[in-house]
Amino acid sequence: MAAVKPATPRSAAVLGLVFAALFVAALVTVNGVPHLDAPVSAYGAFYDGAGDTVVTAVAIYLVPLAGIAFLWFAVALRSVLDGPARTPSAMADGLNLLSGVLFVGLLFAGTAALATPVLLTTIGGGAPLDPEIARGLSAFGYGLVFLFSVRGAGMFALTTTTLLRGAGVMPRGVAVLGYLLAAWLLLTATDHPASLLVLPAWVVLVAVALLRHDRRAHRAPVDASTDPSPTTPDPAVLTPRSEP
Repeated sequence: MAAVKPATPRSAAVLGLVFAALFVAALVTVNGVPHLDAPVSAYGAFYDGAGDTVVTAVAIYLVPLAGIAFLWFAVALRSVLDGPARTPSAMADGLNLLSGVLFVGLLFAGTAALATPVLLTTIGGGAPLDPEIARGLSAFGYGLVFLFSVRGAGMFALTTTTLLRGAGVMPRGVAVLGYLLAAWLLLTATDHPASLLVLPAWVVLVAVALLRHDRRAHRAPVDASTDPSPTTPDPAVLTPRSEP
């Protein structure tokens, strides 16, 4: 069987940045939806006015594309970390992919709940829902995303930081910052979209670490070519603790 070519750190970083951009755009857009403490009249005015456009943009385009980009990023990241010299923590390795899938699944479910009042009228052709019901669906969607999905994101950030640190991709100082951002995602409890900006910030941090590692890996063969005795290293192989 032919060997599967692993993803490069650069491609994983690019996919992470694509997810971060789409996710930030979704959070900025969803901030236009009335928050849970808004009066019922605000929900009625929203869904009778610009609500269709806002929720449709989030539910049909931004969140699904962001979720798909995140899955690509997660799989590419694991491909980068997969190598002969890899000796990961069994716990972190097992929880990593599961927590990423959990995050995306709950994110999609919460967005679907938020979009139900709009999809019912625009696609289903039904009568508009009572504002109280719309508010209840929004509360359900907010709960799925901001209380449960964010925990999956926090666990993914925690385990990924552990794996990247173990593989030598992430320096110690950057790993500490990564752990702090992961802890925020695991412990925070709020319904404000701005709180989830911590996730794309962590992804950008990981992307920078990957690009830095990729640049160092490509410089290594050039430096080694000046000395004929050592064997040229394979830039695709990660050696544990290659970063201070």
